[in-house]
Amino acid sequence: MGTEKQSNVSARPTIGLLMLIIGLLLLVGGIAVAISVGAANLDLLTVWRAVFAYDATREADQIVISLRLPRELAAAMVGAAFAVSGAIMQGVTRNPLAEPGLLGLNAGASLALACIYAFYPGATYFTILLLSFLGAGIGAGIVLGLGSLKQGGMSPLRITLAGAAVSTLLTALAEGIAIYHKVSQDLSFWIAGGVSGVNWDQLKLLFPVIALGILLSILLSRELTVLSFGEEVAKGLGQRTFVIKMVLMIIVLILAGAAVSIVGAVAFVGLVVPHIVRFLVGTDYRWILPCSAIFGSLFMVLADALAKTINAPFETPIGAVVAIVGIPFFFYLVRRGERRF
Repeated sequence: MGTEKQSNVSARPTIGLLMLIIGLLLLVGGIAVAISVGAANLDLLTVWRAVFAYDATREADQIVISLRLPRELAAAMVGAAFAVSGAIMQGVTRNPLAEPGLLGLNAGASLALACIYAFYPGATYFTILLLSFLGAGIGAGIVLGLGSLKQGGMSPLRITLAGAAVSTLLTALAEGIAIYHKVSQDLSFWIAGGVSGVNWDQLKLLFPVIALGILLSILLSRELTVLSFGEEVAKGLGQRTFVIKMVLMIIVLILAGAAVSIVGAVAFVGLVVPHIVRFLVGTDYRWILPCSAIFGSLFMVLADALAKTINAPFETPIGAVVAIVGIPFFFYLVRRGERRF
C-alpha cells in the first residue's frame, strides 16, 4: 500500500524546472519594479545604473542602494521563509489550512515585542530581533508540547486546537501589557507588518538563517513527501516519523521565527503560495519547496510594491495588502473542503 502511494506521487519535473526558471525571471523583474516605485518614482534605467554602476554622488543611486534594494531583498527573503514554512506545515499536519501562525509563532513574537516596548524601550535592533525570535520559539514550543501530550503524538487536530488556544492566550497577554504600559501604537504598527527601514546590517543577520532553513528543508523534501501521505504509510516505508516531524518543525521555527521578527505578524503567505505551487508542480515536495521559496519571494515583493503605490506617498501596511488576497483564498479553501489534499 505504501509503495503504491509513493509511486503515485504527482511529480512534474519538467513543469517544476520550468516554474523555477519563470519564477526567478519574474522575481528579478518584480524586484526591479518594486525598487522603482515609492514616494519618488524612478525609471528602470536609473535602477539598473544604480545597481551596476553605483555613484555615491547621485541621490537616486543612494536611494536605491541604501533604502530600496535592502527593503525588497528583505521582502523576498521573508516571502520565501513564510512560503516554505507553510508548505512544510501543510505536509506535516496534512492540514490544508495550516500556516506558520498555527504554531503560535506570531502570537509568541507579539508577546515578546510587547514586553520589549514596555520594559526595555531602548533595546537595539539586534536585541529586538533576538527576543522576537525567542518569543516565537516559546509560542511554538508550547503548541508542540501540548499537541504531543497524549499517546500517539502530534495530530492535525491536536496541533490546530493547541495553536488556536495558545495564540489566543499569548495575543491577549501581549495586548494587555501594551495597553497597561501605553505602547499599543508601537505594537499595532509591528502587527500590521512591513519591511520599511530594513538595512544591510539586518539583512546580514536574516540571510544566513533563512538560507540555512530552506536548504535543510530541501534536503528533507523526500521524507516530507512520504510523510504527507500519512504517518502509517511513512512508518510502513521505514521512516522514523517522530524524528522527521520534530526536525521539520524546528525548520519551520527557524524560517517563520526569523521572518516574523523582521516583517511582523503577516499572515496568509504560508497558506496561499504552497497551494498555488502544488497546483502547478504536483505533490512532490522536492519541487514544491524550491518553487514555494521563489513564488513566496515574488508574492511578498509584489505586495510591498502595492503597499507603496495604493495610497502614495503614504504606505499601506503590507499585512493588509496580503490579507486582501489571503482572506478570500482562505474562505475558498474552507468551502472547497480540500478533500483531495
